[in-house]
Amino acid sequence: MRILLVEDNMALNDLTANALRGAGFAVDSMHAAADAEAALRSTAYDAVILDLGLPDFDGMELLNAIRRAGLSTPVLLATARDDAPSVVAGLNGGADDYLRKPFNMEELIARVRALLRRPGTPLGIALREGNIELDTAARRAKVGGAQLDLSRREVGALELLMRRSGAVISKSAMEEALYGFGEEVSSNAIEVLIHRLRKKLVSVGADLEIHTLRGIGYLLSGRRP
Repeated sequence: MRILLVEDNMALNDLTANALRGAGFAVDSMHAAADAEAALRSTAYDAVILDLGLPDFDGMELLNAIRRAGLSTPVLLATARDDAPSVVAGLNGGADDYLRKPFNMEELIARVRALLRRPGTPLGIALREGNIELDTAARRAKVGGAQLDLSRREVGALELLMRRSGAVISKSAMEEALYGFGEEVSSNAIEVLIHRLRKKLVSVGADLEIHTLRGIGYLLSGRRP
């Protein structure tokens, strides 16, 4: 799941981005509305966290631009403007939720996950395919009831594959979902990640496996005889 974070306070931006990454999200962090607008034109995001007091133009203008463009991406306003008229204006202007600063990081993450669980959005809490179970909130995976030790990125890859079980996910789509702007991605990063994840699933007796379709992508489906 890829999040766009728009926050002009450098320290808060870094803290929030790190907390979101620790919760398993890929994060692109922007400090100005114009940069965020450009990112939205080039990248599909699962959610946007938006401050209103931005240095170039007001966050409400960016929110309006998002909705005028026909994007239904969930938007969480995280701002110090806590008066009732600002809250009402934000929600009426197309925001899906409103969080007042200063906020607790765990609450922020919980609110983002709640937005992504709404009808028409991509995130369910518990996934199960074959004997593989994934708790997307706790970021824990089990196979046949036994805990599976996975890195943050491995959990992200497994989540993508489970959500589209039986369908092919291209290498580029996986890179886009798992890595944010500015993160170094080697040419074989996805291959190495999938190799590690595949070995771990096989080692604990998963009844599904990750298949590589050369030049096309990856899919999670039944084990080959």
